[in-house]
Amino acid sequence: MTERTELASPPEDRYPALFAPQRWEWGGIDAQFGTGLPPDELITNIHLIGFTEGKVVLCRNDQGHWFLPGGTREANEPVLDCLARELREEAGARLLDEPVWVGAHLAVTDRPEPYRPWQPHPRKAWLWGYAEVEVDGAPTNPADGEQVVEVRAVTPAEAAELLTRRNELWWGELVALAAELRG
Repeated sequence: MTERTELASPPEDRYPALFAPQRWEWGGIDAQFGTGLPPDELITNIHLIGFTEGKVVLCRNDQGHWFLPGGTREANEPVLDCLARELREEAGARLLDEPVWVGAHLAVTDRPEPYRPWQPHPRKAWLWGYAEVEVDGAPTNPADGEQVVEVRAVTPAEAAELLTRRNELWWGELVALAAELRG
């Protein structure tokens, strides 16, 4: 397993948007990022900052939004199986090594029902990591997933720029933190 680099100072000092409380209106969710890892039973979503030759793999959907590959865990699906499936579906990529977990958003939703019946409710977690990947195919674009129209490897700075165009500064800070931990 790849080890994460030790940081000279707490990341909260350098990445205030990432560590600030967040409201995700699309899911009625209040979320807070932290570097601790949640219990497996709370993890509903897994996402990856995938590096290939020092660049970050991004996906663009049919609505023009850039995002990091990852998504919703299926019932009883192990974390690594979900990550491998989502990488193939959204980026046409595969893991070259074990992911290094950067942290997670712990979340509480005010929606009356879970997103999927098997998910924990109302508390849940989004797990974020980084790893080396290889883009060796096209996204499989399952009918029930985001429709990816472009996969691009860009510098971490370019990834931060593309991801923050929707005024969500924490996305760029997440990429910067992963690049810093990667060393």
